[in-house]
Amino acid sequence: MGSDAHVIVVGGPCGLDEQARRRIDDLEQRWSRFRPDSEVSELNRRAGEPVRVSGETIELIERAVDAWLLSGGTFDPTVLGAVIRAGYDRSFDELGPAPPPGRSPLGIGLADIEIDGDTVRLPAGTGFDPGGIGKGLAADMVVGEVLAAGAEGVCVNLGGDVRVAGARPTGDGWTVAVEHPWSDAPIAVLGLTAGAVATSTTLKRRWETDGQVRHHLIDPGTGLPSDTDVNLATVVVAAGWAAEVLAKAVLLRGAAHAFDILGGTGAQGLVVDDGGRIHTTPAFSSYASGVDLPARLAPAS
Repeated sequence: MGSDAHVIVVGGPCGLDEQARRRIDDLEQRWSRFRPDSEVSELNRRAGEPVRVSGETIELIERAVDAWLLSGGTFDPTVLGAVIRAGYDRSFDELGPAPPPGRSPLGIGLADIEIDGDTVRLPAGTGFDPGGIGKGLAADMVVGEVLAAGAEGVCVNLGGDVRVAGARPTGDGWTVAVEHPWSDAPIAVLGLTAGAVATSTTLKRRWETDGQVRHHLIDPGTGLPSDTDVNLATVVVAAGWAAEVLAKAVLLRGAAHAFDILGGTGAQGLVVDDGGRIHTTPAFSSYASGVDLPARLAPAS
């Protein structure tokens, strides 16, 4: 999934950490758009046709549709064509600082995805990129499976999508740091007993194409890398897939309306705008271990 993985298993039979590693590798093989033999790549090649896939991929597609509805369309994993046209046509490790514009005729069409038993049909002329929701859902799956296998507690961090549950190594809660590229120290340190934290930012996966700075967060409304005035958003909520989706939706909505989308979800959020100002939902501080957040970060020169 183009990210590092970090797994902590507390208690239970020996080998549960290796079980988690194998499961993450298995989901990578099913869901990566950069693997030609993955189920997602097969769906994209055969868009317009029903394709039989595994139960895990059915769940991924179902959660993607849920996420599209939850975010009011702000999250849409059928922006693959737009991502490619922005220059992100290979894994980020291979992209380089100034790739040429990519070519793709693919459009957007999540509303017309069809799921029937163990088959999925993407609308013709679209492409599916699981991206962040795949990482969040994979973390949810691995945590649940390792707990079911006898672990007392689990933490799975897939590229900054963190899901925790059960007993903690120190007995005083799982600790998750929120980092920002403009700060040498974490801007927040969150304490959780269970749940998920996801952070989305425009400041890391960046490149330059035709003299313009691009990033991987596409605005489905324009089909272009978003021009939001929020450069980082963090969301805390129960499930990893929902945290990832809501973090991206919050970022894309901009500072003035960042948290409107969180109403009724039980989620709490933090954003940093382009002026370095930090904004939070009222109850976000309940996770921040009583430590005051910085009022403002100094933008990078």
